[in-house]
Amino acid sequence: MLSSIKTMFLILAATFTFGFTYFCLKSDIFQELYLAKFNSKLQHRQSIFYRTNPDCHPAEAIKCKNELFRLMNKLRKRVSLDQDENLPKCPEIPPDLGPLDIKFAYNMSLLKIISQNPNLQPGGHSRPKYCTALQKIAIIIPFRNRESHLRTWLYYMHPFLQQQQADYGVYVVEQTEDTLFNRAKLMNVGYSVAIKDYNYTCFIFTDVDIIPMDGRNLFRCSDNPRHMANSVDKFNFKLPYNDIFGGIVAFTKEQFIKVNGFSNVFWGWGGEDDELFQRVVAMGMKVERPDQTIARSKMISHKRDPGNESTGKSFHLIKKAHERLHKDGLNSLIYTIISITSHKLYTKITVDIGNGEDASSTEGILNLFNL
Repeated sequence: MLSSIKTMFLILAATFTFGFTYFCLKSDIFQELYLAKFNSKLQHRQSIFYRTNPDCHPAEAIKCKNELFRLMNKLRKRVSLDQDENLPKCPEIPPDLGPLDIKFAYNMSLLKIISQNPNLQPGGHSRPKYCTALQKIAIIIPFRNRESHLRTWLYYMHPFLQQQQADYGVYVVEQTEDTLFNRAKLMNVGYSVAIKDYNYTCFIFTDVDIIPMDGRNLFRCSDNPRHMANSVDKFNFKLPYNDIFGGIVAFTKEQFIKVNGFSNVFWGWGGEDDELFQRVVAMGMKVERPDQTIARSKMISHKRDPGNESTGKSFHLIKKAHERLHKDGLNSLIYTIISITSHKLYTKITVDIGNGEDASSTEGILNLFNL
């Protein structure tokens, strides 16, 4: 009798312990503690770096920041990202891809997203387990004040990319200044940081509010730059005009260098994607687009963000893109990294890109480049 009571007690204790542990792991409090502990380790390593490298103070040149990022990456990637060379290559078309049922879920718990993506490494990096991905892809998101949209994007896009057997990392780039938004410059910064982080071969620049509706819309690069948001519900799944090149675009490293990246002088809403299209054409490339049925995407509806108002000053810049592209872009990019934080779901890059005072007028921009 006594033995049976002890057995029953042990079973109840084990059940309670398991249930309590599961509840804690599912709670937002545990999630925040997990992320805080991980980032605390990174900050500790950062402080050690500055103490042992007195010439590398945070206010110093960007190459110092990049060196710190490289060293801290060793902590974030304890498990090597070098794949087994004996693994077969992944198929050109991954299996079981098709239309997706996208019903936006806002304010999704980060812990739920983490629990649904157990194979993610810190920094939002994932790769297929049983084959070698055909490309290594950096996903770059320009960002400001869109936390709920970012969670929605992470909820849908991590499974989407993993089903496509992608070897990828997610980079969220946010400017520190409470001034006009510069989407294009943030994407140039994302490229410049990601290229030093991992041997990426493909760079996909995406807004945080566009979600693909079909897994067959492969997030990959091609022989020419690709426009993968050419069938958005906001525009009734049609191209609003032929030269549109916004939302989601993909470049190989060589293609992006060839066009010298995005222009850095588009402060406020609009124009930088049309200017990028002109750069592509000027360099003798064409824009590729997937079939509009496959490329169907949903856009999260929202009002225009404060600080991202249309300036109405982009027409002359777009018109002279072919004259300016060799002077304005990656080779003229100036920025200062404030912090790089490795979350479980993405790498957050906080950056000072200036305030656009030198680009306060169209005339000022044209004079700057003698155009």
